[in-house]
Amino acid sequence: MRRLIPIFVVIVLVVFIFIFFSVPSRAARLYGPPSDSLTSAQVYEYSTKLLWHNGLLTEPLDPNGGMQFFTVEDGQPVLIIADNLQQFGIIRDTSAFVDYLIYTGLDTSIQSGTYELSPAMSIVDIARELQDSTPADVTFVVLPGWRMEEIAASLPTSGLNSTPEQFLESARDPRYLASMPDAVSTEGFLYPDSYILPRATNAERLVEELTRNFSLHLTTDLTEGFSRQNLTVYQAVTLASIVERESIQDEEAPQIASVYLNRLNIGMKLDADPTVQYALGFNPVQNTWWTNPLSAEDLHIASPYNTYVNIGLPPSPISSPGLNSLQAVAFPAETPYYYFRALCDGSGLHVYAETFEEHIANGCQ
Repeated sequence: MRRLIPIFVVIVLVVFIFIFFSVPSRAARLYGPPSDSLTSAQVYEYSTKLLWHNGLLTEPLDPNGGMQFFTVEDGQPVLIIADNLQQFGIIRDTSAFVDYLIYTGLDTSIQSGTYELSPAMSIVDIARELQDSTPADVTFVVLPGWRMEEIAASLPTSGLNSTPEQFLESARDPRYLASMPDAVSTEGFLYPDSYILPRATNAERLVEELTRNFSLHLTTDLTEGFSRQNLTVYQAVTLASIVERESIQDEEAPQIASVYLNRLNIGMKLDADPTVQYALGFNPVQNTWWTNPLSAEDLHIASPYNTYVNIGLPPSPISSPGLNSLQAVAFPAETPYYYFRALCDGSGLHVYAETFEEHIANGCQ
């Protein structure tokens, strides 16, 4: 009997050692390796806790639960985050969530931000989701009056999967406007708007989205209005792109459109500053695509876009006109004016004239 006692002790000891060393390995197989920052005692402690929690970590609270927004504030303690998750009905057990975070080391890398989470996600899934607050979609804005190079310049900070070079290559391809044989690029048809797009959106897909949005806004009323002004859609968009750059105040767009239409109707040069700015291109000194003010030399630049030299419309649009400018061309004001210039009060409004003499008299004193 005395011989059996040492043997029993040895067996118990062997079993204890086996269990002691098997706990961390079992936890590692199920939940991955423990954080390097844990001591050996902590590894065993949290391995044991994870095995105890077991299904709480891998089974969702509600497999049919819907998505909901959940915000993590900057510097918010892990315990508060866990408590909020439980109160929102996203996880079942606060302790299981915290123990998993500490075991994996993910407790130190939770990112502040707003997430879309669901009780249909497991604690493991939610813990890993909280490591990156970057949304799957981004908001991409195209402003009225931008030329394609300005759209391209906004891409590096947009979060979209497109470089400026890739975008410009696609935007300069007139095949995206197959219905308009006179198109030389997509300039003017990259509709200004706020877009919610997947981060994976590439250059081709972006150009397709912008031009498709233009088509959606090209209503029958607009096209009929263009026809009444004896303009094709392409010509109308070209004129609207000039009106967009000239009309600082939206309410003036119909009057400015009327001035240019009056000039076109009598074969008078448009003398539009934005067309010269477009021809000049990027100004590295002013760091802009729209040189201002223009010099007398600028007005003589040799370019088909220079409407101070050439009669009629430029070969293509010079910017992306918004709906207000498109409507102004389709439904212009009825005026006798052939001239306009900015008021001297800095308001952005204009004063109009029928004759050149009146136009000169309207100059700032």
